[in-house]
Amino acid sequence: PNLRKLFAASRSEQEESAYSRTAFYNLLFFVTSIAAFSYAAQRLAPTKVL
Repeated sequence: PNLRKLFAASRSEQEESAYSRTAFYNLLFFVTSIAAFSYAAQRLAPTKVL
């Protein structure tokens, strides 16, 4: 059985939309924070001279 469909069936359309929106914003925040930390790490890392 598909668990997502079971949980979605137990919620109203508005609740499902709110959960979906929250999950999207959490994912967006996660990806943005990873990009920001990666950029900061590259900027703060000492440059290597070959």
